[in-house]
Amino acid sequence: MTFETALHDPKLCRVLLARLTRALDGRSMRFMEVCGTHTVSIFQSGLRSLLPASITHLSGPGCPVCVTHDVDVAAFLELAGREKIVFATFGDLLRVPGPGGQTLKHAKAAGAHVEIVYSPLEVLTLAVSNPDNVIVFPGIGFETTAPAVAATLLTARQKKIKNFCVFSLHKLVPPALRTLLDEEGDNAANIEAFLLPGHVSTILGIAPYAFLADKHRIPGVVGGFEPADILLALCRMAEQLRDNAPAVVNAYPRAVNDAGNPKARALMEEVFITTDALWRGIGRIEQSGLAVRPDYADMDAAVRLGVRLVETPQQQPGCCCGDVLKGRIIPTTCPLFGEKCTPAVPVGPCMVSTEGSCAAYYKYLEH
Repeated sequence: MTFETALHDPKLCRVLLARLTRALDGRSMRFMEVCGTHTVSIFQSGLRSLLPASITHLSGPGCPVCVTHDVDVAAFLELAGREKIVFATFGDLLRVPGPGGQTLKHAKAAGAHVEIVYSPLEVLTLAVSNPDNVIVFPGIGFETTAPAVAATLLTARQKKIKNFCVFSLHKLVPPALRTLLDEEGDNAANIEAFLLPGHVSTILGIAPYAFLADKHRIPGVVGGFEPADILLALCRMAEQLRDNAPAVVNAYPRAVNDAGNPKARALMEEVFITTDALWRGIGRIEQSGLAVRPDYADMDAAVRLGVRLVETPQQQPGCCCGDVLKGRIIPTTCPLFGEKCTPAVPVGPCMVSTEGSCAAYYKYLEH
């Protein structure tokens, strides 16, 4: 048995489930995960069906594609439609609907030069082979992907590749969690604990989440992605709630250092500055995004190409992705779910991405 398969061991999982049940002692627990990989792991492993009935699982704004705002998609479409622009992007962004249901896939069909890439560095190869065009890469994602994009931008400067630029729409996880917890009344998701993202935490460490326990008295546990990892994290949450001793802890030490990755953060800080950002379903969150620093304006698509973000209607009619991302509802309560909105014909981004909660519900539970 390998180390990874050991973390799927039914005996180990049964022990952890028993520990979780004891810690709950009949109490309920409403937790949110904010990582698309956690969303898929919980469904794919079958854990969701094994959890005690008193546990409520919410999927928050942890899927990069899902939180990309209509305004951003409108800007992608406008850029992709320009002459001598090659829009190079990861494939899952191609089907994210923007205003009027239009997508980059539609733009590509209409003649826009849209290329799918599998890493930011691959874009530089594209730039070298297309010297008469400007290659635009949309910086989508969280603290996990921003260092790689920063490294690509620095490499482009080092190699004197002039026809490459980044449209940075990176987002930061801690400000989004703070905003969710500040919601009141009908907007509140009543989150009692967070399963913190393992990937993002490899960069950040655990200190940026301290406000969860210090201000909101809510447990935050960094968890891995195997079934035993997730169950252990849930045990730590339930035990903190039982003992009224909320804390932010790292239950994924084989991958996450408590101090994070200072070198990766240094790369981010070299290239990016924090700025306000629009999140689908949540709206504008102060200092929750990353913009390219003025020192790199020649590789900042927003500056170099004069990209304007034009306010547009946020959602397709009837789509409840915003409420899903805030933990206010589960996907199956959206009136479009499984009927007008499916992975084959998605209306909202939560059904587009394989890491979206609507797609996970559709694939593993409801159909």
